[in-house]
Amino acid sequence: MYRLLPCLAVLVFGWTTCFSAHSQELSYFRHDHGVAKGNHPLPTDFSKDAKLLWRTALPPGHSTPCVCGDSIFLTTYRAEEKELATVALERATGKIRWKKVVPAPTIEPVHASGSPASATPACNGKQVFAFFGSYGMLCYDLDGNLLWEKKMGPFQDEFGAASSPILLDDKIILNEDHDLDNFIMAIDQRTGETVWKVPRPEFTRSYSTPLVLDRNGKKEILIAGSLQLAAYDSATGEKLWWFNGLSRIIDCTPVVHNGLIYVASWTPGGDSGERISMEPFSEALTNYDKNKNNMIAKDELPAGSPVMDRFFRIDLNQNLNLEEDEWKRHAIVFEQAQNVAVALEPGTRGSLAPQYVKWTYTRGLPTVPSSVVYDGYLTMVKDSGIVTILDIAKGEMVHQGRAEGRGNYYASLVAGDGKVYMISENGVVTVMQAGRDGKILSSHDFGQRITSSPVIDDGVMYFRTQDALYSFTKR
Repeated sequence: MYRLLPCLAVLVFGWTTCFSAHSQELSYFRHDHGVAKGNHPLPTDFSKDAKLLWRTALPPGHSTPCVCGDSIFLTTYRAEEKELATVALERATGKIRWKKVVPAPTIEPVHASGSPASATPACNGKQVFAFFGSYGMLCYDLDGNLLWEKKMGPFQDEFGAASSPILLDDKIILNEDHDLDNFIMAIDQRTGETVWKVPRPEFTRSYSTPLVLDRNGKKEILIAGSLQLAAYDSATGEKLWWFNGLSRIIDCTPVVHNGLIYVASWTPGGDSGERISMEPFSEALTNYDKNKNNMIAKDELPAGSPVMDRFFRIDLNQNLNLEEDEWKRHAIVFEQAQNVAVALEPGTRGSLAPQYVKWTYTRGLPTVPSSVVYDGYLTMVKDSGIVTILDIAKGEMVHQGRAEGRGNYYASLVAGDGKVYMISENGVVTVMQAGRDGKILSSHDFGQRITSSPVIDDGVMYFRTQDALYSFTKR
């Protein structure tokens, strides 16, 4: 399943001399939970007090920049050439250091607004790990030399793969929830060997990136999946505890703050009074099974059926007919889905008891963006730019307003220097004063589509648009 490409310096001088002398904390998607470290000043108004350090033109891609040492790593996709690549830039200047094309024989299908270059790379200061649903995991040194690769995918999912790898101790943690063969796995960072792999058959497709919960030195892996947040032992992959009551598809990554876990997610059909439902299979056969073969074909469904647009994901064996077990499996997902923002105290074993649920909230929920917890408040943004701020102590709404950017929101929120930043798909950045009032300080229109999340590192802000990567600091 993997191929190890030896590095000559490893054979002669030992592992560490194969890499540059960079050393810094691990970098991967939302490793900082979207909150800037330190007290660096950040721009308040990009037309007045922001300094553009550099702009580098790049092919499109949805991956968030991975800032590590003096480099930035991301992935790209050229649609006409069907070219997937991992790219390294010089952090100080934006100059492209290297580009490595992925030898993918086929490109996975993706949503019309998606990209085959969606997963954010991870870096441990010595190695760079890039994952593509079209190919699998690739490991490079900081100079772009391929050290090993582990082939996986494409997966059965017409929307593609989007969950990013994270790093924990000496392992890469990867979660892939699709229509079939879902799993969480740990991979040895040095060799690409599988340390452990645990199937997740009870879950349907989702795209959330895992995160690490450190409980007094013992580390657990948290995954927000369809209907459920689950915690796994980082050493063995054993499922430890779980919370039932999430939406049927999860795109966001939860937040851990002061020992509590915050998740906010919304998917169509999970709200009270607007629920999507599927009738019992026996009733469906009576109503739709025109050829009496005890299965339901797509052309037998009535116009407007909620099953019509979701036929691919329900038809697990891809025989173009829905059988009883397939129908029942997805009917349960619709029935149990809960759109919610929730604050949880971590559990120990089994299903989380009610007393561990600190509060829930059900309005103004985001579909894709990860929310941010900062200065005592949780800020979330839903499509059309509706912003909701919750007091994390009580779960009460203290403000609801609207960001300057309209339309869809895919980029996760970030915060620092007393401000919260959010970006619409149309490329409008809204800068909001942190706190309960939700005062909008400014907005800036990049004039380009943005789906990648911004990154704040050492007082520098990185924004990736459809065509370029920007580096800003406060003037």
